[in-house]
This record gives sequence, structure tokens and C-alpha cells, in this order.
Amino acid sequence: MSEPFVHKVGEPQISGLRAIYIVGPSSTGKTTLCNALATCLGLPPSMHITEVARTVMKEQGFTRADVHSLDMQHAIVKAQVSKDREARRKAAAEATVLGQAVLLSDRSAVDAVVYAALSELKAKSGSTQTLISSADFQEILPFYRSPRSTFVLLRPIKEWVIDDGVRSLEDGEHCHDMFVRILKELNISYIELGEDCRWLEERIAAVRRGASYM
Repeated sequence: MSEPFVHKVGEPQISGLRAIYIVGPSSTGKTTLCNALATCLGLPPSMHITEVARTVMKEQGFTRADVHSLDMQHAIVKAQVSKDREARRKAAAEATVLGQAVLLSDRSAVDAVVYAALSELKAKSGSTQTLISSADFQEILPFYRSPRSTFVLLRPIKEWVIDDGVRSLEDGEHCHDMFVRILKELNISYIELGEDCRWLEERIAAVRRGASYM
């Protein structure tokens, strides 16, 4: 596991809520890890954000061919931030019951920025900055940067790649490198799990170590 990229920013007021965001290229085990963590931590459904992108694609008629579309990525950012906002609102309302609440998210709004950046290498459309500058992304960015948030970047493992007709089939290593670049540019700290941490139990333990409050 690589050393965290450390940042120093003022922590926004987040009513005792801690957050874990599992990100990375397709077929890296994000959903499997999220589901296992949710069970391990005993999280209620309201504190576990499942993969938003698939829901957006289904409800708004996007397909894998639209993965580099600004319209699709902006829709994903809006939906992701809305889910995050809703979870934080519920945590604040139930603070006396939940105590030290944990929000767990399968992906983040950063994922949309990464895919926009990948498409920009070809089209040079300026869509990356458009997404970053959007009101939705700017709303969530301070929370992503907060010491109360832990980003976990999963590195691609070649034999895990599955084509289910929905997942993007981008070059995993190239996509991973873009995640690293964007996370650093946005000043978001992260821990990284890859080939040396394949087993689910190891990954859960690594996340819990990385998010040292757990």
C-alpha cells in the first residue's frame, strides 16, 4: 500500500460524520469492498451510497458509449453530490442516535472528473475544468478534502477485468494514473490498494487502518 498523499486544509464543520470513498478504474473490486465494509461496520442503507453512475445511466438513457460525454459526467456529479448531501443531512438529524456516524460511498464525484480528463486528452474540450468549477462539485470538494474523509484508490488487477456491457473498458493503468493526478491536483489525500492487497479481509483491514478513527 502506498503512503498517503498528505494535504493541509481547514476542516469544514461536518457534525461528527466520517466518510470513506472507494474509487478507481472499472473492475477493481470497488463494489465488493464497499458491500463488505458496509456489513462489517453495520451501516444502515442511508449511510451507504451504492454506485450512482449505473443508476444515472439507466434512468437517463446513457450507455457505455457516452462515458466521455460531458452531459453524462455532469449528471453523475449532480447525482453523487445529491446522495452525499442527503446522507449528511440524515446523519446530522440523527446525530444523537448515530453518534460517530460513517458515510461509505461506492465511487465519488471525482470519478466523473477523471473520465472527463481522459476524454479531454483526445477532444481537448475543457470539460474537466467545467465539472470542477460546477456548483455541485465545489459544494462537495471541501468535504472530500477534510481530514474526516478517507479516499481509497484501488489499483487495476488485470485478471479481474470483466466486460458486462456497462463498465467502461478504458486502459486500467492509464485510468489509475489519471486518478492519481486528479486527486493530487484537487488536494485530496488518499490511500492505495493494489496487487499486494487482493484478499477482501486484507482490504477491509487496510481501509480501517487508513481511516484510523475506525
